[in-house]
Amino acid sequence: MEEFYRAIEERIRAAGYPGEVSGYDIYNDICDQMEDKESGEYLLMSRQNDEVWMEYRIQIHEEDFNLSSVDIHAGEQVYHVDFDD
Repeated sequence: MEEFYRAIEERIRAAGYPGEVSGYDIYNDICDQMEDKESGEYLLMSRQNDEVWMEYRIQIHEEDFNLSSVDIHAGEQVYHVDFDD
C-alpha cells in the first residue's frame, strides 16, 4: 500500500500542487466517504482547511474502487490530477 500512497503523492506534486499532501490520508478519506455507497460513479468532496478542498472522482465496485481524478482547489488555483491516463 505504501507504493500506492506514494504514487498518489507523486502525481499530485507533478501537477504542481505546492501544499502538503498525504496519499494515506487521501485514501482513508475516500474509504470513509464511500462506506455504505452502492456501486457506481461518484464525485466526493473533502474540505482540507479554510483554503483547500478536494474533489475525488471515483468508481465504486463491489470489491474495490478506482480513483479517476482529483481536483485540488487552493484559493483561486485548481490542480487537476488524472489517474486514468
